[in-house]
Amino acid sequence: MSSLTLHAVKKHFGKTAVLHGIDLAVAEGEFIVFVGPSGCGKSTLLRLIAGLDSVGAGSIHFGEHDLTHASPSERQVAMVFQSYALYPHMSVRENLSFGMRMRGVPRHVIDDKLTRAVQTLKLEPYLERKPGELSGGQCQRVAIGRALVQEPAVFLFDEPLSNLDAELRLHMRVEIKALHQLLGKTMVYVTHDQVEAMTLADRIVVLRAGRIEQVGAPLELYERPANVFVAGFIGSPAMNLWPARFEAGVATLADASHVPLATGAVGEGWLGVRPEHFRLELEGPLTLEVSVVESLGATRYAHGLCAGQAACVELRDGPAPQPGQRLRLAPTQVHAFDAAGLRCR
Repeated sequence: MSSLTLHAVKKHFGKTAVLHGIDLAVAEGEFIVFVGPSGCGKSTLLRLIAGLDSVGAGSIHFGEHDLTHASPSERQVAMVFQSYALYPHMSVRENLSFGMRMRGVPRHVIDDKLTRAVQTLKLEPYLERKPGELSGGQCQRVAIGRALVQEPAVFLFDEPLSNLDAELRLHMRVEIKALHQLLGKTMVYVTHDQVEAMTLADRIVVLRAGRIEQVGAPLELYERPANVFVAGFIGSPAMNLWPARFEAGVATLADASHVPLATGAVGEGWLGVRPEHFRLELEGPLTLEVSVVESLGATRYAHGLCAGQAACVELRDGPAPQPGQRLRLAPTQVHAFDAAGLRCR
């Protein structure tokens, strides 16, 4: 196993800067997830770790070794891509063993590694099949198996589930998490899906425009987002945010609603409330004018306007509201951010 340290890592494509000095320490055996919107630099950062692109400035250490300019083969990493990248004319067995055969690995070593990978990923029934005879989830397991037989120090995953349907994504998330628990290897995983990030990660790295916005455990980011961007990005549905003025322990919104605050924030800023942190209350300080209701069995989401902003409220008890209905609400937990979008401590 290996730890991973990035110090002041920068990357330019021509005159365009895509990474602006990334500092990050990944502990040995940790599962780290890079998450952020398209174009934030997460896949570029993963490619720099893999050695597939050159670092513009800064350094990358694996354990105590500076491998900033080392070739991919020197880094003891294995990468699983968004596309399965399997050889269509080869069987699963041949795909799994191809790299080892090209490197001249002895046959008995190949067989031993192949057996362990096949058993770990439950691929025994598919060894003689070709990729065209497999489902998307089975192909992705073969791609992971091809990385597994390399016995790398660090596994790298670049949006490996984005080509799968919703049911298969859920199934493969569970399998990847179980694989990490079984192997205990360092894993770095890239996704744009914050639900994947929340369910898989030991720690999440939230990126925006080539900079790290926050690093922390999933619940830390969920319960104490560092800024408005993280607050709106982590959570599904996203946190509700309103422009507000803070004074004397009260947030005043655009419609003159007054919401009590637990912080001593003063001045202009933003008030945030997650959809699940409301209760229906006849004298509640906020009013939601319902426009759409999503019913998900035991949970319903009421969407509409509240204090002049689009808002979403999670409802679990009572009858479903109807479009046009006005719901009086009281927040049970609030977040305050200053005018710059930073969390008020």
